[in-house]
Amino acid sequence: MSKSFKKILSIALPILLGVFLLWYLYYSTTAEQRSMIWNQITNANPYWVGLSILIGVSSHVSRAIRWNYLLEPLGYKASIFNSSMIIFTTYLANLGVPRSGEILRPTELATYEGVPFEKGFGTIVTERIIDVIMLLLIIFISVIFQADLILGFLNQAGFGIYAGLGILIFGILGLVISIQIIKKSEAPFAKKIKDFLSNMLAGITSIFKMKHKWAFLFHTLYIWFAYIAMFFVIKFTVPETADLGVGPMLVAFVGGAIAMTTTNGGFIAYPAFVSKSLEIFGITAVAGNAFGWIMWIAQTLMVMVFGAISFLLLPLLNRNR
Repeated sequence: MSKSFKKILSIALPILLGVFLLWYLYYSTTAEQRSMIWNQITNANPYWVGLSILIGVSSHVSRAIRWNYLLEPLGYKASIFNSSMIIFTTYLANLGVPRSGEILRPTELATYEGVPFEKGFGTIVTERIIDVIMLLLIIFISVIFQADLILGFLNQAGFGIYAGLGILIFGILGLVISIQIIKKSEAPFAKKIKDFLSNMLAGITSIFKMKHKWAFLFHTLYIWFAYIAMFFVIKFTVPETADLGVGPMLVAFVGGAIAMTTTNGGFIAYPAFVSKSLEIFGITAVAGNAFGWIMWIAQTLMVMVFGAISFLLLPLLNRNR
């Protein structure tokens, strides 16, 4: 498979998935339900939407501060203001072309802060590894706290508790066997996985060697706390979800996070995944879709506004560089 074809595929697949989910969302709801969803979105309390956006902005600033802790051992110290604007512009770029921000971010860092592209890119890889670990941790916590309800939902769907345990045991055994095969294999795909795991381990251990490791840990925890908090406050915009606790919100948050990683900025997929997650807790499709759309609109609005402002300000404030 050629590199150009892979590139086209990486852009086309998320868009195609979004189009499919748009079709599914349209044909799985009635005209009355779509009207009700629209009414809930347009009547959403702007206070909670605004609070969600502010929390989101604080998470990106925290990410910029944390980024500096990764750059410091390399001998560089970027401006927090520049780092924040670079992060906003890269999120804006990702809305247009998936993952394009991963290249734009170290490019802008090199342009405005003089950090070599390779070193800047290496810090972003480390960031992504930490983010994957945090997401897996949140998934684990959400499953533990809501195990009874999730098992009950699976039971209603035709999967009994023994079938669920069987799938879990089979999955663990499959993982152990796969690891052993990958260790011994010399195939290119297996080598890529080994390199990824090796880089992941190197990224994790590098954190413990940095000067401000506790500050780095604090900002890591705050970033993900803010992600959950900006999601949590949106529940007050939909009457049916207003009384939901932290556990259901965590499950829905995980559903939304998966959608964001599989499509272009979570377009269409985000509301659909969030709605399906909330169904486990008895929330109707109308309320679930309304919640998902309000949250997605709030996130996208934040990225578009602050991303556009940052895109304009970065070259203006750094015109001497």
